Amino acid sequence: MLNQIQLWLADHPRWTLMLLTSAALGPFLAKPFNLDDPLFVWLAQQVQTHPGNPFGFDVNWYGRLSPMWAITDNPPLAGYYFALAGNIFGWSEIGLHWAGLLAALAVILGTHRLALRLSGQPLLAAGAVLSAPVFLASAGTVMCDVLMLAFWIWAVAYWVEGLEDDRPLKIFVAGLLVALALLTKYFGVALIPLLAAHGVLQKRRLGGWTAGLLIPLAALGAYEWLTLDRYGHALFSTAAGFAASAQGELGFSKLTSGLIALAFTGGGMASALFLAPSLWRARTMATIIGGTAVLAGALFGSGLLLHKYPALASPAARTEVSLQLFFWAVGGVLVLALAAAAAWRNPRDPRSWLLTLWVAGTFVFAAFANWTVNGRSLLPMLPAVGILLARRWQHAGKLRPRALAAGVTASALLALLVAQSDFQLAVAVRRSAQESMARYGQNQAAVWFEGHWGFQYYMEKLGATAVDNKHSAQHPGDILMLPANNTDTSEPAPEIAVRRDVISIPNSSWLATWQAAKGAGFYASVLGPLPFAFGKVPPEGVFVYEFRGRQKVSSLETSGKE
Repeated sequence: MLNQIQLWLADHPRWTLMLLTSAALGPFLAKPFNLDDPLFVWLAQQVQTHPGNPFGFDVNWYGRLSPMWAITDNPPLAGYYFALAGNIFGWSEIGLHWAGLLAALAVILGTHRLALRLSGQPLLAAGAVLSAPVFLASAGTVMCDVLMLAFWIWAVAYWVEGLEDDRPLKIFVAGLLVALALLTKYFGVALIPLLAAHGVLQKRRLGGWTAGLLIPLAALGAYEWLTLDRYGHALFSTAAGFAASAQGELGFSKLTSGLIALAFTGGGMASALFLAPSLWRARTMATIIGGTAVLAGALFGSGLLLHKYPALASPAARTEVSLQLFFWAVGGVLVLALAAAAAWRNPRDPRSWLLTLWVAGTFVFAAFANWTVNGRSLLPMLPAVGILLARRWQHAGKLRPRALAAGVTASALLALLVAQSDFQLAVAVRRSAQESMARYGQNQAAVWFEGHWGFQYYMEKLGATAVDNKHSAQHPGDILMLPANNTDTSEPAPEIAVRRDVISIPNSSWLATWQAAKGAGFYASVLGPLPFAFGKVPPEGVFVYEFRGRQKVSSLETSGKE
């Protein structure tokens, strides 16, 4: 019976991938909302009641009530998707994560379809995507990134098929999918120059195929006009301006951002590192490791990197983070080397250039153009990396099934551990809100809180009120909750409030995705230079204060945009 199942799965690769994806993400369907999840939940709820005005509501996300269009740096299509999902599956965490699972399945199947064209190992390409830590962690959210990638990968697949087979209908469909991608996340606009470059290389001239790219250009223009008309701001242009201004405020050098991006790439796409001994010559590996060591040593020694992170002030913390940063940065260099080698070995092959430009363009944006390095910004390159790994393995000339299985399995286990750690963090955040309100929410005094993300979502559901720096006024006896691992919080002066309690909730014990004390900043490298970090993780804490007199509270403003 077992042999029959194995034979059936081997003969039905798409069903195999669907089963594996469901098995990998199924345990995390009940994950609480955390980080930027609430923004997408609120957006979907707004779309449900006012579909023509997705950003027409206010939210307190930076310590003051502001219009949603000024808070989010993403277009609204994900809100429509999750609104539909909420109506079908329900608005619980499980219901919306079901919709996320469907998007993840689309990514894996789309990678397999594209790899059928570009590689002789489509299962390996799709498996490399599924086993990537950046994929499982991103797929555990209800944000827009995996949905955008689903549109992206199918747009590329239809584009390649349409150009190579002279199928105008497929080129038209690809153009529609590009439009959907950029209306889900602004980075989807990068598909336009990518596919244009591939079209020129494939056809060697301009022609009717360029009409397919007019569709996303028209969609972008219409979106700019509509948002300018309704909200007084062209929101795509506004988002681009925010990224540029935020970079200047944070003050990270290009070299620093580059090294961090290498670490996020290597850790997020760990199979490139785990399979490296079978894909590269020993001399090449030594050169990559040595070059990365020189760059990392220069930045560590000059203090240009870790001095940006006050939570890593101790020598022990810096050593721990430095070693992990170097290890994953080697993996990042290997990913870029895969992309460079593809074009170098096949300089006249449009397919190779498509993959190379896909990886290089995403990396350059995430490292040097985005407001911060994060796993979600690097996610779009993942299918290209999976296909490049499959192509290189196919042409390595020394196929070793055991080495392949070991490398993919190691990456998959790491990905599951990262996803589990992120799940435990979200659970701890929800429990911290629940425990806070269980202890103090039954009293007559008002309960206020600072901090946002998942903590805000559950505190508001339980009846607490977010502090508004411009309008909130507290009375004697009122309670203030300050989460320790959060943003936009500041300890009140002793004459304003006295600390009454500290609530501590156990977290993931030895792996973190979001913890300043460990240097883990998967969602934004301003918190830490690692995508995830090994080591003893402190618990989630909430500091409880009681106000002594009628006061207004002001908090530090720091950017929490992803």
